[in-house]
Amino acid sequence: MSSTPATRPRVVVIGAGIVGCSLADELTARGWTDVTVLEQGPLPAPGGSTSHAPGLVFQTSPSRTLTAFARYTVEKFSSLTVDGVSCFDQVGGLELATTPERLADLHRRAGYAAAWGVRGEIVSTDRCKELWPLLDRSAVLGGFHTPDDGLARALLAARAQMERATERGARFLDRHTVTGIEKADGRVTGVVTDRGTFPADHVVSAAGFWGPVIGRMAGVDVPLQPLAHQYARTQPLPELAGAASEASKPILRFQDRDLYFREHHDRIGIGSYAHRPLPVDPFGILPYDEARANDMEMPSSYPFTEEDWAPSWDDCRRLLPALRDTEIEEGFNGVFSFTPDGMPLLGESRQLRGFWLAEAVWVTHSAGVAKAVAEWMVDGRASIDLHECDLARFEDAQCSPSYIRERGSQQFVEVYDILHPLQPMEQPRPLRVSPFHVRQEQLGARFLEGGGWERPHWYEANAPLVDTLGPLPERDAWSARYWSPIAAAEARATREKVALYDMTPLRRLEVTGPGALAFLQRMTTNNLRKKPGAVTYTLLLDETGGVRSDLTVARLAPDRFQVGANSPADLDWLLRHAPQDVHLRDVTSGTCCIGVWGPLARDLVQPLTRDDFSHEGFGYFRAKETYLGHVPVTAMRLSYVGELGWELYTTADLGLRLWDTLWEAGRRHGVIAAGRSAFNSLRLEKGYRAWGTDMTDEHDPYEAGVGFAVRMDKDGFVGQEALQGRAAREPARRLTPLLLDDPSAVVLGKEPVHVDGAPAGYVTSASYGYTLGRCVAYAWLPALATGTGVHIDYFGERIPATVSEEPLFDPKMNRIRR
Repeated sequence: MSSTPATRPRVVVIGAGIVGCSLADELTARGWTDVTVLEQGPLPAPGGSTSHAPGLVFQTSPSRTLTAFARYTVEKFSSLTVDGVSCFDQVGGLELATTPERLADLHRRAGYAAAWGVRGEIVSTDRCKELWPLLDRSAVLGGFHTPDDGLARALLAARAQMERATERGARFLDRHTVTGIEKADGRVTGVVTDRGTFPADHVVSAAGFWGPVIGRMAGVDVPLQPLAHQYARTQPLPELAGAASEASKPILRFQDRDLYFREHHDRIGIGSYAHRPLPVDPFGILPYDEARANDMEMPSSYPFTEEDWAPSWDDCRRLLPALRDTEIEEGFNGVFSFTPDGMPLLGESRQLRGFWLAEAVWVTHSAGVAKAVAEWMVDGRASIDLHECDLARFEDAQCSPSYIRERGSQQFVEVYDILHPLQPMEQPRPLRVSPFHVRQEQLGARFLEGGGWERPHWYEANAPLVDTLGPLPERDAWSARYWSPIAAAEARATREKVALYDMTPLRRLEVTGPGALAFLQRMTTNNLRKKPGAVTYTLLLDETGGVRSDLTVARLAPDRFQVGANSPADLDWLLRHAPQDVHLRDVTSGTCCIGVWGPLARDLVQPLTRDDFSHEGFGYFRAKETYLGHVPVTAMRLSYVGELGWELYTTADLGLRLWDTLWEAGRRHGVIAAGRSAFNSLRLEKGYRAWGTDMTDEHDPYEAGVGFAVRMDKDGFVGQEALQGRAAREPARRLTPLLLDDPSAVVLGKEPVHVDGAPAGYVTSASYGYTLGRCVAYAWLPALATGTGVHIDYFGERIPATVSEEPLFDPKMNRIRR
């Protein structure tokens, strides 16, 4: 929707690089025409990352969101021209494999492309040589060719969008250095510069590597680390003499040596990620004029470090023999932005309303990001899922300057690495540990990491149990990484006896106050107006009915609730809407949780308490505050693994005592500790969704299979109006359970799913179902009848699977409700 002239807000965008110019164009196209873009440098080349960007646009990414951003950038820039010159040169892209491991990875990337709607194919060595005749054919095993990728002319694209936005009423002011952000009553009111103050209803920081500087002025953390990246151009090559165009060959990636190549008429430009990380202090980057005075071409261009380049130059000459007779003519170390997880920083600050970030964005994703942020500002939400980019996604422990520097530097190192979906960052670890960590180490826990937490995925102490299993399917090298057959043993022990699961990393919020019930009723979909002791599964929706998150809400007293949430963004969302008579507090770090699950769970827990833990005395989805031994606990009869049991919460100082109490009592019942690998298998057998993976705000509850958590007959809740009539309609798409036909086959997630030979959707979550003897995969697909055959593309192999009825395991819930 567009604003009427009387209600058009005043917007100030800080930064006239490719993101700021794209955003001004997108906002003015939606009717927000009172837009001022401030830039400290000269236009149209102000000296930030856009001014030196080599412009490579490879669309394919493991992230569906980043791929969507890049697809829109290609589409938009291809439609723009300046003085008859296109802003995008669609020469295609070619990623090379010089090792078998990389060739396998290119098959995986081809799967991403098919899943996300990008044209691409695996090509032979001969085809690679045809596309890039300068290649040493003997070094190449194959490649991944994407014909729609290419070169963005970033400065031209910025200029084209600047001109369009100006025609609609925007203004672009260069040589304006921002010196402060004005605010009142928690809202931004203006931007102060060395040439005057600009009133504003919305301020967007699109300052690139200066983002942390602008953030500090606003009192908003911007977890971004600038790093320098080497780029060089060769002398003219005889093989390219007489080139009629800037580039005729695909942009080239030599990821096995962290290199990329593009043509500059008769020269070749080369970028390298192979060198040591070169972090740059954003508060020490010189303004444009000072940089020029210090013999720098621009603030983003640092001196070329020859010692870092030498190994890469050797690699370049081996791949492209024509380079052996030439030298580097010029080079520089260009500065651009990284975050701890490699994703952009987008959204409005809750601490300073009206202050937005559009930071850590590369040219590749620039127009797509601008469109999403403009939609968010004008319409209240973007048309695609942005949870991976939400500025509220980071934990407090992930926002220290040292963490940002260390993780940002590692993101630079890993740009072209072959990364497994379960592969954790190695440092800084351990950062966050549960109170049970010492016991987990004693049991030989294999830890992975998420949100800064150390999370056991299996325990070597359970290795002897593997011998009691039947033969397990052999795994390929990829799916065997970060996996152990011990997970199968732990899953079986949970189904047959009882296991302890560390659930501490799951977020816990405390909601209190006289308005707590009314507030939660308004914010969520299910009916929470129940007596204390009730636990309810419910959803957070946005105004369009999209699933922002799923929650478990325990009413512990008339005005006190414990909420199980997913991410820091859930707390941020609730705090944005909370009235003054409601108090919200994140209690995760001060508490801990153990899941006690399995058919013997009651036998373990009941002797430790005087309270009645029978099915009649403690029903499913009920909560009690009680004692287990010496430990006060909040016990909730919930199960995310499809077995009898409880989530047991206590304070962090008593966590170790709770673990020891349960462990000692469980010895006679054969209790084990079990990890996330078994947990994920068990939850998929039951069809339990993981928000952010299986469903996001792009999906409504009925498509996602969680419509049972919506009570349309209760008083108004956020998203209710948008859901009117949807329950009665057949969804055009569904989160669909698939069972792989071959008992030995395994997929991991994000693979394309083919229906009638054509890509029709993609896998969200997948794990081997040890109880079922088949791999379980959930996928977003058109509505298909049970029994329909499909194929999942796994590293180029078409694996047959069948649409199945859910839940796949214990459909009558007999094991949980006993």
